[in-house]
Amino acid sequence: MDLFGETIDWETQLKPILKKYKGKKHPLDYQNTYQLLVMVVLSAQDSDANINNISPALFEKYPTLTSLSKTDFETFIPYISKVRNHATKANWLLEIAKTIKNDKDIPLTMSELTALKGIGRKSANVILRETNKPPEGIIADLHVIRVAPRIGIIKEAKDGIKAEKELMEVLPKNIWSEIGMAISFLGREICRPKPKCEECLLTDICLYYNTVVLKN
Repeated sequence: MDLFGETIDWETQLKPILKKYKGKKHPLDYQNTYQLLVMVVLSAQDSDANINNISPALFEKYPTLTSLSKTDFETFIPYISKVRNHATKANWLLEIAKTIKNDKDIPLTMSELTALKGIGRKSANVILRETNKPPEGIIADLHVIRVAPRIGIIKEAKDGIKAEKELMEVLPKNIWSEIGMAISFLGREICRPKPKCEECLLTDICLYYNTVVLKN
């Protein structure tokens, strides 16, 4: 529903950001699916910038899933010691490596990805989007959790699971693959905690802009 209680065609309304960010690579600076998988696990509750900083040395030492599967905790941990919750994530990644073993065997479906340690729906959605697989959900990271309610697409959500569920209920499936990342990029660049509304492409339809900004 929009401000006047009418049903919104969100696909049309969100076209400006879908067009602007379509196909834009995720901020994690990965080179292949193996690196993406590892970096997604490491980035939970940490910044993409930090993971990008530690990844060159990590992947020089462990260029493949096979090489990672052959190491041990003590040897591996120094390469991710600057990552938040690194001990837990080390155990997750070593278990993933020993389970899958080869890069070519990395699963690319929601059910198979979320069966792996350290990969929830948000991480799986990122991996599916970045590998051009059919979407099975919508990326709902911390930026999406903040921005989607601000625009008025969904109500306030306390976590990504709830936000994703509500987004999937109101957005057509044909935009699922791109819309989560588009909203995330909007949140990273413009719709910050202190939003730069004057630069936004969605002020015409934005709930926050029309009910808060214009009235102040």
